[in-house]
This record gives sequence, structure tokens and C-alpha cells, in this order.
Amino acid sequence: MNTSAHYDVIIIGAGMAGLAAGIRLAHFGKRVCIFERHNAVGGLNSFYALDGRRYDVGLHAMTNWVPPGTKGTPLGKLLRQLRIDRDEFALHPQKRSRVAFGPGGETSLTFTNDFAVLETEVAQKFPAQIDGFRALVALVRAYDDVSLDAKPESAREIVRRHLTDPLLEDMLFCPVMYYGSATERDMEFGQFVIMFKALFLEGFARPLDGVRVILRVLLGKYRQAGGERRMKCGVQRIIAEAGRADRLVLDDGTEVSATHVISTVGAAETERLCRSPDRSSGSPEARPAVGTTTEHPVGRLSYCETITVLDRPPAALGWGDDTIVFFNDSARFAYERSIGPVDARSGVICLPNNFAYPGGSDLPEGLFRCTCLANFDHWTGLGDEAAYQAEKRRWYSEIQRSALRFMPVPSVRDALTSATVATDMFTPRTITKFTGHLGGAIYGSPLKIRDGRTALGNVYLAGTDQGFLGIVGAMLSGISMANFHVLAAK
Repeated sequence: MNTSAHYDVIIIGAGMAGLAAGIRLAHFGKRVCIFERHNAVGGLNSFYALDGRRYDVGLHAMTNWVPPGTKGTPLGKLLRQLRIDRDEFALHPQKRSRVAFGPGGETSLTFTNDFAVLETEVAQKFPAQIDGFRALVALVRAYDDVSLDAKPESAREIVRRHLTDPLLEDMLFCPVMYYGSATERDMEFGQFVIMFKALFLEGFARPLDGVRVILRVLLGKYRQAGGERRMKCGVQRIIAEAGRADRLVLDDGTEVSATHVISTVGAAETERLCRSPDRSSGSPEARPAVGTTTEHPVGRLSYCETITVLDRPPAALGWGDDTIVFFNDSARFAYERSIGPVDARSGVICLPNNFAYPGGSDLPEGLFRCTCLANFDHWTGLGDEAAYQAEKRRWYSEIQRSALRFMPVPSVRDALTSATVATDMFTPRTITKFTGHLGGAIYGSPLKIRDGRTALGNVYLAGTDQGFLGIVGAMLSGISMANFHVLAAK
């Protein structure tokens, strides 16, 4: 083979799943290298600098928070497998969050990291549903959501066996869908269980300095374990021989090989890497390599997010202690690809200042973030840069207008506008540019591959399209695929 290096394992992508897989493998003496096309790690959960400020990407909150000493939880398993001390992540719990439905949030359910709060809210506001809700929660607690061969089932159908009120059904689905569903209108029940546990039975937390803390810890563990990393050097193509990845062509044209390959870039994206050049057509992606499958479905759900920097904490404007607010103004919650450029009828408001930081600490400035569903084709079809920037300004205002309806009182809404000192916004176009996700689909394909297997015998998926969700889920995905396919291999 014309290769410059051979590794035990090559990992494609330096996101949470890739870093976690790399740490786990390096701990066991594997020669492992992560190849990342961009100059920053984190993938969908990273950060960037603009005008002297650092902005988090992706991280509203780290889910799966539990109090210290709690046994048998995803967070505990993650820390143990990666040999991370809990204090290294410096996580601080949320204050409170809400699901708010109606034109101005007239019906709301408050929840915190204490599940009893949500249970009490349901009992008070949906008294006829509380027995069914408790039965649903019992089923969620007992369900084996980490099984790699679970049979797919409709979450809507199962939830409706327990709940008869469509409003409560939608109010429960809104948060779990916005924080992890690649499927329109419904979810696979195992995915619903993962997110229900992560959000409601466990909870939200955040380091004071945001996602940078998580990434610093992961990079430090990876370096200490002896892992290699090549930044600004992506994988251009996987060359297959006899049903296995024989070698990988990098962006700079060099070739490397590995006994195992773990791809964290998505199922459809990995399929494209396996396509061979069609010299008759001149297209580098015209036909699949022998032994590979094709046309894994691309996700249809993408987002726009506005980021507003304030000259004071949101609480000083009268917002209160809300950390995250999931809102919807319509009779039914429509989680589907936006027909227009943005669907501002529903969304997620995040106030990073409203976590229980120690000793009265707070962020240096106030932050107000709002996320809504968006149409990928519209945003990527704006070829002219001036038109693209104009559309961003237009929809920044529309998203803000929609979100501000769920502020506590009108005077707070006016004060928020006057307190703004900087803004930014990302679109589906931004997502694809910096992550490579086809369709700008943050949560990847609606079809998850739980065992991570691909058509190539030594190439495995980790991350979003393997089926574990959220930041903790992504890291556990990398760990589980490393354990299952490499460390436990005969």
C-alpha cells in the first residue's frame, strides 16, 4: 500500500464522540490518530471568537446532570470510562426551566434537576393525566435505552397509550425533540427515552466558562494517553478493498491506513467518503465503492440561532431564574422541516447566566440565545453574500420578536432591546460549512445505526448517527463503539 502511516485506529472528526473514543482507545495502548478538517475541536459543540468575544456553539446546557455520588447514570459511566474526575468538568446545575405553550406562554410546565418539580406541575395542571404520566415515567425508567439491537417503535404511539391530552403530549415532546430528534413529527421510542431521562429525570448543568472547559479536559486526557491529532487535515476519501477500508486519502493527498476506522461525521457523510471516482463522468462521487451501501437518508431538520450579548445579566432586566424555555405558540407543536426560511412559531430560549454558579459568579456579560427550525435549501440557495447577510438581519429580528413574547412582562422586552451590545446568528449554511453535515442536519439522519456497523467490515459509526444523543450521549457513543468494535474484538 502507498501509505505514509499505519494506525491501530483512525478516528474521523474531533467532536465529542471522536475525542472520547480516542481517549478510551489510547488508554489501552492503541495507536490512534484523530483527523479533523477544521482548526477547532468540538464539532457541533465548539466555540469561536468574534470581535474579542467567545461564543459557544451548540452547548445550551450539558444534559444528564446528577448530584455527586449518584450511581448508575450516564454521566458517572462517562467519567469512569474516560478517567475524568467530576470536578474537572466544573458543572453547575440549572436554576429552573420551562415548557411554555400558547401565544404568550399561557400554559407552562416548570422543571428543574429535581424531577419531583415536573411531576407536581403535571399533577396540578393536568390532574386527569397524572396517573398515566406516572405509568409512562415508570416505563421510561425501566427501558433499556443503551441496547444496540432494540426494535424501533413509535414514541408517539407509546406515549398515547398513557396520555390522552394532546397538549401535555406535545409539551413533553417539544424539549426532547428540540434537544435530540432527527425525525419529523415523531421519534423512535428509544431516542425519546434517552432524551426524557437526560432532560427530566437527570437535568441541565454548565461550566461557568462554557464548552471550552469540557474540550480542554478531553484534549488534556487525550494528550496524556498518547493519542495523536491532526487538525486542518480531513479525510477526503476511504478506499475499500475486499469489503474493508484499505486506506484513507487525506485532504492534502497523502494516504494513511488503519486496522479500524471510527467515523463521527455521520452515516450519509461516511458513505460519501467511500465512493470511488467515476472516471467516465469525471465525478469524484459518482459511484459507490465495491461492498458499500448507498443513499443513507439525510436529515431534514436544521436550525437558525440568534445570539444576543447584553450589558447586564437577563435577571437584572426582570427575566428571573429561567435557564431554558421551550416555547410554542400554536394549537399543536409542529416539529418538521420549515416551509419558509425559519419557523418562528416554536423554539428554544437559553439564558446561560441562569445557572447556579458558585459564590455569586456570573458570566462577564449577559447572553440571550434563541433557536428555531429553519429551511436548509433556502439558506444555502442565497448565493449572493449581500442577500445572505440581509436575510440574516431580517430573520434575527423575526426570531427575537417571536421569542420575546415569552418574556415575563412587556417592559422586560423593551429593556432587553436597549441592553443589547452585540449580536450574531448562525444558519443551516453555517452548520454545513463548519461541520460537513449534509442538509445542515444537526442531529443527522432519521435512521440511526445502533451497533455502528457500516458496509465496510472495519469502519464504524460513532456520534449522532449511532444513536446516542446530547453531549454526554455523544461521548458515550464514542466510548461504546471503541469498546464494542475495537477493544472487545477477538
